[in-house]
Amino acid sequence: MSDADWPVELRGVTESVVTTLGPNGLWNAAALGLHAGASAPVTARTWGNTRTRRNFHRQGGGVVQFTRDPVDFAEAALSIREDEEPVLDSADAWVEVEAEQIGAGETDGTRWEEWELTPVESRVRERRVPLTDRGFAAVVEATVAASRLGVDGFDDADLRSRLDYFEEVARTCGGERERAAFDRIREFVEW
Repeated sequence: MSDADWPVELRGVTESVVTTLGPNGLWNAAALGLHAGASAPVTARTWGNTRTRRNFHRQGGGVVQFTRDPVDFAEAALSIREDEEPVLDSADAWVEVEAEQIGAGETDGTRWEEWELTPVESRVRERRVPLTDRGFAAVVEATVAASRLGVDGFDDADLRSRLDYFEEVARTCGGERERAAFDRIREFVEW
């Protein structure tokens, strides 16, 4: 299958939430950056010994979802979120994927694995007019910065400065859900 089978147009690094079935029978939600090129297959990297990595090995895939809910995204990115169902209520579209490991390595002391994601089946719940929301973008960037705190190869002082900036943007330019997402980020991460 080609990336034309994805329910949305992917370009560059598209942020998503992936759910993978764990050994406890629950679906673990995590943030996952999808790397897409013009002719290359869609790939993603897992960093460290995460539930997503272990579940990809165990199950061979998961459900990639596209949501614009900043709280769902922040919880998936920074906490252990497990649900009985594979699809988030906030997902506008999702695709069941097969995940095949195609590479592995280590960067600054952190092991990573690269996965080729092949669509199996996809659904679009609802088509909405896309918005460019600086508050939501700030939540996404904050989860990236927060996930790198304490990781060799990243400067914690710089990351904390970024987190302060992103919080100001989210609280100024975002709505109620973006502010609630930052409240959750503050619960998960100290800076």
